[in-house]
Amino acid sequence: MGPDIPLTQKKNHDKTQHIKNGIFPSKDVENDDNFNPFAERVVENPTTDGDTLTHLLKASLGTGILQMPSAFRCLGWGMGLTMTLVVAFVCTYCAYILVKSAHVLYFKTKKTSMSFGDVAQTALETGPAPFRKYGLLLRWIIDICLFIAYFLTCSAYAYIIAKNIKEICNGLQYSASFSENFNIYLLAILLVPIIIFSYIPDLKYLAPFSMMANVLMGIALIAIFGWLGGGLIKNGIHSRVQFIGNIQLLPNETNSTAFNSTNSPIIYKESSWILELPKFLYITIFAIEAIGVIMPLENKMKTPQNFVGPLGVLSKGMGIVTMIYIALGLTGYLWDPTVTSDLVTSDIKIEIIDLSNLMTFVAYIVRSSVALAVFFTFTLQFFVCLETAWRCVKLILPKAGTKENYILRTILVIAAVIIPMGVKQLGALVGLIGAVCFSILGLLVPAIIESATYWKGDKHRVLRTIKNVIIAIVSILVLIFGSIEAIKEFSK
Repeated sequence: MGPDIPLTQKKNHDKTQHIKNGIFPSKDVENDDNFNPFAERVVENPTTDGDTLTHLLKASLGTGILQMPSAFRCLGWGMGLTMTLVVAFVCTYCAYILVKSAHVLYFKTKKTSMSFGDVAQTALETGPAPFRKYGLLLRWIIDICLFIAYFLTCSAYAYIIAKNIKEICNGLQYSASFSENFNIYLLAILLVPIIIFSYIPDLKYLAPFSMMANVLMGIALIAIFGWLGGGLIKNGIHSRVQFIGNIQLLPNETNSTAFNSTNSPIIYKESSWILELPKFLYITIFAIEAIGVIMPLENKMKTPQNFVGPLGVLSKGMGIVTMIYIALGLTGYLWDPTVTSDLVTSDIKIEIIDLSNLMTFVAYIVRSSVALAVFFTFTLQFFVCLETAWRCVKLILPKAGTKENYILRTILVIAAVIIPMGVKQLGALVGLIGAVCFSILGLLVPAIIESATYWKGDKHRVLRTIKNVIIAIVSILVLIFGSIEAIKEFSK
C-alpha cells in the first residue's frame, strides 16, 4: 500500500490515472475538473473486484453450457474451438466498449452510475445531432429485447426442467401414458411450484436458492465431465470425429453406418460446416452472452475502473467462462459427434434405476441436479422480466398495486411454461433468444453506443466507425440467418 493521499489530491491523482487509461472524454467536452464519478460514487454494500468476478461467473455459466457439445457438432472440433474463441472475444469486446463508453458518459453528465438503457439513451442524446431524438427509442428497444430475451430464457428453463424430470421418470418406469406426454410434466408438475416461487416478493429472499442453484449446477458439471471423461478413457476418441465438418442424420438415406455410444445403428452423411454456422453462432452467443448483467455489476463495484482493462474483471471472468465452455463442448464432441440431442444431459443415457451401477447413479445425479438448479434459477431470471413488464403496467395503470402485480406474475409464469409445449427442440427457443435478442443487445447496441459517445472530437473516428460498422453487419447477419435457422427448428 502506498502513502495516504489527502482527498483533494487523491481526486486529482485518480483523474491523472483515468486520463492515462483513456477513460476521460476528449478535451472539447466540458467537464468539472474536480468531478470524479468513481470517487463520488456512493453504493450501499459495494462489491469488491473478487465479488464482482464471482457474480460474473455465476451470470455467465448458465444452462447454455449444456448445449456446447451440440454446437461443436455443427462445425467439427477444430472449427468449433476456433469459432468459440472468436464469438467469446467479440462478445467480451462489445461488453468492454459498453462499459468504457459508460465511463466517458459519467464525466459528460456528472453521473456516478447508469443502467444499460441509461447509457444508450445518454450516448445518443449527447452524440451526433441527427441521432439525438432517437435516444428514448433506443432505450425502449433495449428494454423490449431484454424482456423478450429473459422471458424466452424462462421458457427454455421450463423445457430443460421438464425434459430432465421426464427422463428420470422414464428410468423409474412410470406408466408409459404418463411418461411419454411431455406436456404433462410442464403443466402438472412444474406450473404450480413455479407460480408459488414467483410470488416471492423480493430478490433478497432468493439468495439461499441462488446459492443452492450454484452448488447443484457445479455438482452437475463435475458429474458430466466425469461421465464424458470416463467414456473417453474407456472407449477412446470417437471414430467419426472431424477437425472441420458436420454429420447429419438421414432417416431415409444410407451413406454409411456407424454406431453411437449406445451401439444403436444410425444413418448419417457428412455436410458442409458453412450450412451449420448460423446454428453454431446462436447457440454460442446464447451461452456466452451476459450483456444484461454487465452494467448492474459495474454499478455495484467499489472500484468500477477495475472492471475493464487487459487484466480487468471482465477479461478475467470471460476468459475463465470461455475455457470452461470450450472444455465441455470439446469433450462432448470427442465423446460422440453423431448424437443429435440438444442437451448434453440427454446424451447421458439412463436405464432402469440401478444405483449399484456407478454410471447409472451418475446419470441420475446429473439430471436431478440440473432440474433443481434450473428450477431455482428460473425465479431469478423471472424477476428481470417482471420488473420490465411491471414498469409498462404502471405507465398504463398508474394506480396498479400489489393485487395487479401478483396477477401479472401469474400470467407471465403461465405463458412462460405454456410456450415449450409447442417446442420439440430447445434449439428453437435458443435460436430466437440468441439470434434476435442477444445479437441486438450484445453486438449492435454497444457498437452504436461507442460510436455516438466518441463521435465529437474523436481522432480515430474513421477507424472506429469502420470497426463498428463491421460489428453491426455481423450482428445483422446473425439476426437474419439465425432467425431463419430458428424457424426451421420450430417447423421440425
